[in-house]
Amino acid sequence: MTTFAIENPSTGKTEDSFDRIEDSARDNILDRSTAAYESWHKAPIEERAKVLARAADLYTERKAELAQHIGREMGKLTRWAEAEIDIVADIYRWYAEHAHELLADEHLPAQGAQLTVVRKEPLGPLLGIMPWNFPYYQVARFAAPNLLLGNTIVLKHASICPLSSQACQDILEEAGLPKDVYINIYASGSQMDDFVADPRIKGVSLTGSEGAGAAVAKTAGEHYKKSVLELGGNDPFIVLDDENLDWVLDQFALIRMYNTGQACNAPKRLIVQEEFYDRTVTYLEKKIGAMTVGAHDDSNADIGPLSSIDARDEIVERLQKAAANNEATIRVGGKKIDRPGAYMQPTLLTDVDPNSDVGCNEIFGPVAIVYKAKDVDEAIAIANNSDYGLSSSVWGTDLEAAYGVAQQLNDGMTFVNEASVTAAGLPFGGVNRSGYGRELARWGVGEFVNEHLYRVSGQQDAGQSPAL
Repeated sequence: MTTFAIENPSTGKTEDSFDRIEDSARDNILDRSTAAYESWHKAPIEERAKVLARAADLYTERKAELAQHIGREMGKLTRWAEAEIDIVADIYRWYAEHAHELLADEHLPAQGAQLTVVRKEPLGPLLGIMPWNFPYYQVARFAAPNLLLGNTIVLKHASICPLSSQACQDILEEAGLPKDVYINIYASGSQMDDFVADPRIKGVSLTGSEGAGAAVAKTAGEHYKKSVLELGGNDPFIVLDDENLDWVLDQFALIRMYNTGQACNAPKRLIVQEEFYDRTVTYLEKKIGAMTVGAHDDSNADIGPLSSIDARDEIVERLQKAAANNEATIRVGGKKIDRPGAYMQPTLLTDVDPNSDVGCNEIFGPVAIVYKAKDVDEAIAIANNSDYGLSSSVWGTDLEAAYGVAQQLNDGMTFVNEASVTAAGLPFGGVNRSGYGRELARWGVGEFVNEHLYRVSGQQDAGQSPAL
């Protein structure tokens, strides 16, 4: 049995240790999940919704404790952690309140029968593979709709999140979820392929790296089962005019540096018109250069540590390489901070080669990039020059023009005069290298579902030719 530990990124110290499962435990886990499915999917909708509603209350009641967990695990500032937990409570409550609406039968025109109806039915045990950057939220947007639908869940979280991952199971069970309907497992990524391939697993959802997503999609496809992937992003943030430029740049800096820049849907490429490019760079040099860095429980910090020392060092190495190869200019920051923990300076890049590593691949940390466009058409071209396609935003005082630009961007989610918005009632997901499938809102119950057609015909209707 292998062990792993919390490596507190605020202090650099090793804390509690945990045991990973043995490969031999897989059969027992999947047998338990399968057995739990047989009763859970038959439970009345009201019972399933009641569990979700109570879970929402428990997240709210335990906000301080739960925020402390993820501060220790991945360095999230307390105010950000508490905001994440508020969203999680909203998600569970939203699915509870909309349960009957979401799962209602869809009656179709009879089309030669007495009754033609489509019913949403669960598939069975599902596998969730979740990342560390939003430990509760990522789980909630997968678990809430699928538990409501009647699926059961085996959840493999990132290894750096043992406290929060177990809390997700504990809260659901205290809310009334029967044992084994949701099973948290401490496992390695290398153990997941056999879980995905196992016939007892009926679908898999992964939020994480492109490499992990490709591996999951390959195995899931080979075994004829559904997968949903939410991967990286290199989201553009287009500014069309400078009428409210300081305010817009404040919004960009705030959203880009949220969660220490560790958000897949954060705006990573700021694209401005050349007539106010210099003003933009000067403003952001001061804004980003003045940001304070502190521990997860430092109420005065603007950003916290990265999730790990290795993650910090990998970003700093990429930045230094880009500068040395004349692929980017580091205007502010770009270095690690000499103190215990996973801290680095907030960073601003300009003159970035869009075909370089830092130009075309996601930087998962507190790094902002500014591009110059000679006109709106070039801004659109820069924005669309990406293999990703998660989200994007357009900012301007002429709403009609901004909406027109938004409709030319190749992404799964596009916002005008806001960015990176997530809510229980809004679909979330991307295209291209950002993955496929949708989570949240009604789309959340539409992925791992058997949309089962039922037709009822009287004997006098029989004898029709089958549709071949």
